[in-house]
Amino acid sequence: MAFGAKVAVNDLSLAVPSGSLFGLVGPNGAGKTTTLSMAVGLLRPHYGRSLVYGYDVWNDPVAAKSLLGVLPDGLALPAQFTGHELLTYFGRLRGMPEDVIASRRDELLAALDLADAGGTVIADYSAGMTKKIGLASALLHGPRLLVLDEPFEAVDPISSAGIRSILLSFVHSGGSVILSSHVMALVEQLCTHIGVIADGRVVASGTVDEVRAGNTLDEAFVRLVGSRSPSPDGLSWMRA
Repeated sequence: MAFGAKVAVNDLSLAVPSGSLFGLVGPNGAGKTTTLSMAVGLLRPHYGRSLVYGYDVWNDPVAAKSLLGVLPDGLALPAQFTGHELLTYFGRLRGMPEDVIASRRDELLAALDLADAGGTVIADYSAGMTKKIGLASALLHGPRLLVLDEPFEAVDPISSAGIRSILLSFVHSGGSVILSSHVMALVEQLCTHIGVIADGRVVASGTVDEVRAGNTLDEAFVRLVGSRSPSPDGLSWMRA
C-alpha cells in the first residue's frame, strides 16, 4: 500500500493464532494503522488479501465483518447521540433483537464505567470516554475477533485495568484480539503473541518470549527497529 511516493506497507504478511491476544507494535509511521485498516476492510490494499476465520474481507465482506469488532484510529462518532442511543443505533444496524441490544448495552456501559454517562451526548465525552464507548460498540454484536487500534490511548489507569480485564475474559471465552500500542510494558504484560513492524515490513513475529529473546520487550524493540534517539549532544539551542 502506497500513498503517492510513500510506501506505507510493503509485502507484509501476518498470521494471528486463534485464541491469542496479539500485539502489533512499531515506531510512529511504521504502517500499523494502515495494516489494521486494510485487514478489517476500511482501506483497500493494492494487492493481497485479508482472511478472518477463513472469510475474505473483500470477497465475502458480510461474513467476514460479522465476525469482526473494530476500534479504528481516530474514530468519528455521531456527536449528538448519547451513549445509549449510539449503542442502540449500532445494534439495530446489525439487525440485533431489541431486548438483546438493551441488555448488552447496559452491561457494556456498566463494565466500562460509563453507566452514569449513558444519557450524555458523545460531544461531551472526554477522549478516554470516547475510546471506551468505541470499544463498547465493537463488542456489542458478540464478534469472534477484536481489532483495536491504540485502545488504551487517553484512558486513565482504572479504566485501563477494566479494559484489560474485558479483553482477557474475551480471549478466555474463545475470542481473539489484535491491538496496536506504543506501550511496550502493557504489551509485554497483556499479549501472548506479537508482531513488530518497521518501514512497512514485519521484522519479527511470534510469542512474546520468542520476540524478546531473553531481554525486555523494550530492549528487543530497539534492537529490531534500530535506535532513533536524538543526538547525544542534545538540542543546539539548549546548550549552556
